[in-house]
Amino acid sequence: MSMKSTMLIDKNFTISEVDPRLYGSFIEHLGRAVYGGIYEPNHPTADENGFRRDALEAIRSLNVPIIRYPGGNFVSGYNWEDGVGPKGDRKRLLDLAWWTTETNEMGTNEFADWAKLVGSEVMMAVNLGTRGVDAARNLVEYCNHPSGSYWSDLRISHGYKDPHNFKTWCLGNEMDGPWQIGAKTAVEYGRLANETAKAMRWVDPSLELVACGSSSSGMSTFADWEATVLDLTYDQVDYLSLHTYYNNNENDSSNFLAKSLDMDQFIYSVTAICDYMKAKKRSKKKLMLSLDEWNVWNSIGTSRATERWQVAPPEFEDVYTLEDALAVGCFLITLLKHADRVKMACIAQLINVIAPIMTENGGPLWLQTTYYPYLHASLYGRGTVLHPITSSPKYDSKDFTDVPYLEAISVFNEEQGEVTIFAVNRHLSEGLELNVDVRSFGEVSIIEHLVLENEDLKATNTKTKPDNVVPHKGGNAKTDDGYVKADLSKASWNVLRLQIKNK
Repeated sequence: MSMKSTMLIDKNFTISEVDPRLYGSFIEHLGRAVYGGIYEPNHPTADENGFRRDALEAIRSLNVPIIRYPGGNFVSGYNWEDGVGPKGDRKRLLDLAWWTTETNEMGTNEFADWAKLVGSEVMMAVNLGTRGVDAARNLVEYCNHPSGSYWSDLRISHGYKDPHNFKTWCLGNEMDGPWQIGAKTAVEYGRLANETAKAMRWVDPSLELVACGSSSSGMSTFADWEATVLDLTYDQVDYLSLHTYYNNNENDSSNFLAKSLDMDQFIYSVTAICDYMKAKKRSKKKLMLSLDEWNVWNSIGTSRATERWQVAPPEFEDVYTLEDALAVGCFLITLLKHADRVKMACIAQLINVIAPIMTENGGPLWLQTTYYPYLHASLYGRGTVLHPITSSPKYDSKDFTDVPYLEAISVFNEEQGEVTIFAVNRHLSEGLELNVDVRSFGEVSIIEHLVLENEDLKATNTKTKPDNVVPHKGGNAKTDDGYVKADLSKASWNVLRLQIKNK
């Protein structure tokens, strides 16, 4: 007999409107993300710009609202001027972040072209490792100023009459990390970020700026770093970044699927620091969060190229399992629970490097298991997040206590007259009955009940078996006098889409 769980959702119990940028992603000059991923001029599907059409199609289907670029650790040693102008004049340079050779065939303008093709905005990052105020203000002028100045006219001479108008900018990347080129103390970074932000805003007052938070909650400087950086930058920035990755390298699936509770606590902690600084500054501004790197990363610290200075070698090409997809689903639900403060988030990364999409150089493209929860959340998780009242059996794992088997959230899209429930059953061997009280919406009908499941938790999709783990529409959700009832199979990701009849 299945375990039982309940959920009450009411259209008046709102958390926040979802900022579409919650479903952002990230492309760094790392491994085969750029070269062999989005850009491969000799590929059979390549367009006139060298962009892989199969990758364009797979990414366009995700409806990704914003993509962070060009890094990542890469940006802390990157001179943006090396990636603009005639391709024949561009330098081949050593990338010290990933020990590869950067050809600079793709740069700011090409990425802007590509982002337009996939329908995404660009979250641009500036180098605060080896560079600072001057390079950053010049890049803003190059990208966003219409004309009549040296850098804007240089852009025009490169074939881009209209400015790119990038609005969201990261002030460096993981500047607290000793692995970072030009790593800094919190005071060093905070002062530099503040002065850089001022100059960038003087060029374009409409910019939204993201300050670097800690590289992870495991950093010894965590919390002190945030407090110090915000003390020095609060008036000049709009967002504080968070980065977090999780793995199941201990092969403890129950504990792994509970790690979204850690993400939940991380977000609460950083929110508290931001609000402390708001009080300290007597500010009226509420700082928002940008979780602009998150994912499952099982090969972290390994899977580097063994031979230095190759061009775009395969690196960090994790093969994702069903349980990885369930974890990603739990993380997406956690992000939605914090939609009042987390306004932007980037699954890192988008293609080939710890990514939902994989390609073979010169060959096919396939979708990993993690593609599907990301796709469903992006397509159906738009609207207002509702605060759920849930009841579920719980379990204890190695690192967590009272972990609910049911992880769930709902989103109300009033314009479409739809309610979507995202639900993960964390139980590895038993189904879970779900009974949802939806009476506040009046009469509803089931549009579909999508399920991602497999008998094998470690099942994957590969080049030869690309459809081994794919969602099906065979879920058994049904309506019953103001309630929706569904059986959530063991270890499954579920999307229950409801139509409001009197809409």
